Amino acid sequence: MSRIGKLPVNVPNGVTVTVNGQTIKAKGPKGELSFDVMDLCTVAFNDNAVQIQPVDKSKEARSAWGMSRTMVANMVQGVANEFTRELELVGVGYRAQMKGNVLSLALGYSHDVEFPTPAGLTIATPKPTEIIISGIDKQRVGQAAAEIRGFRPPEPYKGKGIKYKNEFIFRKEGKKK
Repeated sequence: MSRIGKLPVNVPNGVTVTVNGQTIKAKGPKGELSFDVMDLCTVAFNDNAVQIQPVDKSKEARSAWGMSRTMVANMVQGVANEFTRELELVGVGYRAQMKGNVLSLALGYSHDVEFPTPAGLTIATPKPTEIIISGIDKQRVGQAAAEIRGFRPPEPYKGKGIKYKNEFIFRKEGKKK
């Protein structure tokens, strides 16, 4: 049984949720999102909370139950408060700056890496070695952060590269003579 699926998704003040069949729409001060729940689950909205239940006790229904509840919870939280991911650039000469709607990264290559800002997200560079990605869709924010990190992942010897703000890089010892 799903432990997370049993919990109802409480709707905070300022957010309106509408359930139309298997489609859930959430509208809040930051924007509007919708999610289609799989047919293996049923959706009910009462007492200012969204409750999701599996149709039967099959493995697929129980898997969809927990996933659907988490997707709805992330959707409700995203329209109330934005999700953010912070990245740090570590390395001599590594820097980032916004050029209009494009993130330009100097990562030690012979050319600058250009990353266009995806629709619905905002990217800010308060310092040349810091990138902040924010948006209402948690999956899209995480995907954009992972793509940016993928241009130069941190390496274990000197720790150079793009890393998440609170990520710990396991350091290795270099060659010995």
